Amino acid sequence: MSALKRDPSARATAAPSLLTYENGPSRTGAQHAEASGQDTPITIEKMGDFLEVDLRRLFVWLKAGLKLTLVCSFLFAFVAATYGLLATRYYSVSTDVLIEPANIQIINNDLYAQPAQQGEGLRMAISNRARLMTSGNVLARVVESLKLGEDREFYKPSSVGLMASIFGGSISNGKPDPNLAALKVLQTKISLNLDDRSFVARLSVTAQSTDKAIAISKAIIEAFNAELANTESETAGRAAKALDDRLTDLKKQALAAEEAVEAYKRTHGLTTGENGQLVSSQTMSQTNTQVLAARTRVIDAQANYNALIRASDNSAATIPVVSDTLRDLKLRAAVLEQQLSSQQMIYGLRHPSITRTQSELNSVREQIKNELQRATNAAQADLDKANEALRNLSSNMVELKNSAFNDAQSQVELRDLQREALAKTQIYESFLVRVRQISERELITTDTVRIVTPPLPPNGRSWPPGTAALFVIGAILGLLFGLGLSVMRGMYVDMRLNHSARAHQ
Repeated sequence: MSALKRDPSARATAAPSLLTYENGPSRTGAQHAEASGQDTPITIEKMGDFLEVDLRRLFVWLKAGLKLTLVCSFLFAFVAATYGLLATRYYSVSTDVLIEPANIQIINNDLYAQPAQQGEGLRMAISNRARLMTSGNVLARVVESLKLGEDREFYKPSSVGLMASIFGGSISNGKPDPNLAALKVLQTKISLNLDDRSFVARLSVTAQSTDKAIAISKAIIEAFNAELANTESETAGRAAKALDDRLTDLKKQALAAEEAVEAYKRTHGLTTGENGQLVSSQTMSQTNTQVLAARTRVIDAQANYNALIRASDNSAATIPVVSDTLRDLKLRAAVLEQQLSSQQMIYGLRHPSITRTQSELNSVREQIKNELQRATNAAQADLDKANEALRNLSSNMVELKNSAFNDAQSQVELRDLQREALAKTQIYESFLVRVRQISERELITTDTVRIVTPPLPPNGRSWPPGTAALFVIGAILGLLFGLGLSVMRGMYVDMRLNHSARAHQ
């Protein structure tokens, strides 16, 4: 409980002096304070008791400090307007940039091909690209291209001599880097805002002139594209180098595997033809075909020989035609036989013409017999030759079959070596093609970043605000400050009077 609530007489005594502040302090309380000759300190408890009094005193304090309030308002307005006229002016320009999450795919299985992304994955891809726009590498390119290290707005050389004289020594042995200082200042003058519903980012740049802000915006976009291209090129270069280093080992492994296959063939006498099949297998297949042909020739020779043997009875009807001579003789014998038969029917058996014809027919038949004997001997020779060829081919076939069984086991191990060599060769060829693709891909830029809205001159400065606006803002702030001073002054005076009244009692 406060002191005023505990002592009603004290409340009654203190109230008049507070309520009569408008006409001046109480004479009795002032005289008593002068008589006492000393001041009693003001405590927090007394301030709490004071604040519990009627709030009508607030209006009394404000009325008493009206002149102070007006003076503060005018001073604040004057200072704000003066700042608006003398302060360095800054201008902001904005650029809308379209940043797509994926690049154009030039070839199949492109190094930069990205899978379809949705939700947070897509948002993360856009954020990564947007963050690159304001990264140190991009801004360093801008500082170097526009020579911002020589611009007083971005780099102000410090007075090293004055600081050294104050602190009694050298502050730093090294000279500050103007480009690094300009880079730090540039980071404070740019901002990037992403649109959550699109791929468009807004880049804002602030500078002391419109032309400089536009130049910096364009330089940032160009540096951003260059950095993206450089990033792709470096990534492709690193991938190509890593693959190229691995390619050397793969080449050695492929060559070693192929040499192992050839060495195994030489060791085991496995020779392959043009189609990759072993020569022994091809030879056996060809020999088998020759054996079948030889058997056919033996059969034909045997049939011809048997026919000639059966024709040894001089029967014209059963004599096979084995030569042109024999065919002519057979025709001649047939004609003579026909003439002989006709003459016997006409002249009888003892006519001289019949004897002549019979003699001529016997001569032809003797020639046929001799020719048939000669053909039989030739057929016998052909049959013996065919049988000999068949026996030789059959013997070769048996030898080839025996060697084929031995080559079968060798072929199993050879096929295993060939499969291993083929696998290593295919891997080496795929790596070789990939290295060539990436090496060419390093020279191609497929970035899809483009400017949607170019930087345009702003309608006005971004800082400081207009002089009129600063004047109004300063007047308002001064008014509030003056009102606060008036209230504090009134509270202080009333507490002093309240203390004097209590001391008088």
